[in-house]
Amino acid sequence: MSISGVQIKYLLKLEGENLKLTQQGGQYILKPVPSGPFKNLDQAPANEHLTMQIARQVFKISAPANAVIHFKDGSPAYLVKRFDLKSDGIKYQQEDFAQIAQLSEETHGKDYKYDMSYEEIGNLIITQHIATHQVEMEKYFRLMLFNYTFSNGDAHVKNFSAMRTDMGDYVLTPAYDLLCTKLHSPGENDMALTLFKEVFSEAYQAIGFYIYFDFLRLGKKLGIREARAIRIIDEFRNERNEISDLIERSFLRRDTKDLYKEYYKDRTKRLKMEWKSGQ
Repeated sequence: MSISGVQIKYLLKLEGENLKLTQQGGQYILKPVPSGPFKNLDQAPANEHLTMQIARQVFKISAPANAVIHFKDGSPAYLVKRFDLKSDGIKYQQEDFAQIAQLSEETHGKDYKYDMSYEEIGNLIITQHIATHQVEMEKYFRLMLFNYTFSNGDAHVKNFSAMRTDMGDYVLTPAYDLLCTKLHSPGENDMALTLFKEVFSEAYQAIGFYIYFDFLRLGKKLGIREARAIRIIDEFRNERNEISDLIERSFLRRDTKDLYKEYYKDRTKRLKMEWKSGQ
């Protein structure tokens, strides 16, 4: 069971200065504190808000406007503006990659969201009529690295989507559902999907987790020029002061701030690790 699987979501619309529940035409999605068999669930709204803000502010990853708001009893909720609505309220045509790959619970079982690799999603970006796939592939590659760096272990197939623009072509949607899931499920896998379609790399088999070598190999498999792939990976290899500042300014509780920093430092260390084939 994933964090997203236990979260109740509400549609809201803005009337004057007030947000009100609605069953249709909602411009915002509200996620209160979820319930379920996970740790620190009262920190989930702050976690998602922080992680989305790091993506937007530090790494310039396209992500919708979002905030933490509080109910009258003081409990927090995560609020995010919908990106799939045009100014006239009509929805953009959008499909997640489970739909694009024709995966469903009926055809592939209850774990269908995890029945692909990141390499296979990348191949779909190339083959499914995304004309600007070279640009979109780099966006996808950066988002995948972001999820790894910030311990989002639930970035499954349905967390990546393509959307039709007003020009009639398709691009990847802004990022959504970004959070450090390790705060809530410490024993989870590092990533929701494997990097590669077939086998783990020799580096992974020797060390037990993904390092620089793996992501560079994947970048080249996805058709990204080696120099560009190296440049993108380098964005995530070194700790950045502005990330520590955002963590400190976040709504997270003190102990979860410390855990968030610890997990972040661990992943940057992994991305600094080198591997020579055959060593």
